[in-house]
Amino acid sequence: MTPTDRVLRLQDLKIKVFSDGADLDSIIEAYNKGVVKGFTTNPTLMAKAGITNYMTFAAEVLRVVKDLSVSFEVFSDDFEEMRKQAHTLAKLADNVYVKIPVTNTERKSACPLIEDLAGHGLKLNVTAIMTTQQVRDVAAALNPKVPAIVSVFAGRIADSGRDPLPIMKESLEILWPLPKAELLWASPREALNILQAEAMGCHIITVTPDLLAKTSNFGKDLGDFSLETVKMFYNDARKSGFKI
Repeated sequence: MTPTDRVLRLQDLKIKVFSDGADLDSIIEAYNKGVVKGFTTNPTLMAKAGITNYMTFAAEVLRVVKDLSVSFEVFSDDFEEMRKQAHTLAKLADNVYVKIPVTNTERKSACPLIEDLAGHGLKLNVTAIMTTQQVRDVAAALNPKVPAIVSVFAGRIADSGRDPLPIMKESLEILWPLPKAELLWASPREALNILQAEAMGCHIITVTPDLLAKTSNFGKDLGDFSLETVKMFYNDARKSGFKI
């Protein structure tokens, strides 16, 4: 029996599903439906969504989402400026996690900054991680008494032709001594990744609104799914007016 045979609803899962995006309407919709357990965004998603004022957008999100974690990312490449941005973001609300990239663009480790911020009690979401060595370095820098999220980009690892599951499983073992640190499966490419992350015991997975919508297919009869696909092709062909 496969995970999809057992799980028919997103609500049946133990893993926490976070919505990943920067469209305010989608964030409000996901929050009101009560399906997701948190929210993440990043400067790339915000730029694509046409956000022009970072702090105004953050305030709008936090006006709606007051009881679930929300991750906002720093965007400087200078560690001292990152520190200032991190403290500013952390002061916005108690449910804010500050996203810190694992390195800057010069591949200099952010771990000294992570250790400093965690030491001051900031809840962090360390992002753009793709190796188990990075996970080890981050784990050593975190404060065991302060909640943290360690985001490993399993989807991008898969894009490199590598199976992300061994890396994700090892990452989970590395973080085991840190009870307040949660492993996040980032950049999933398909709905199946949610069930894979659930099966391996990952704590959190981020999903885009489009991917979240696909979870309505969990447990669907494949014969019915096949017929729906045939009907889609047929109806689209008729609408197009194609002739052979």
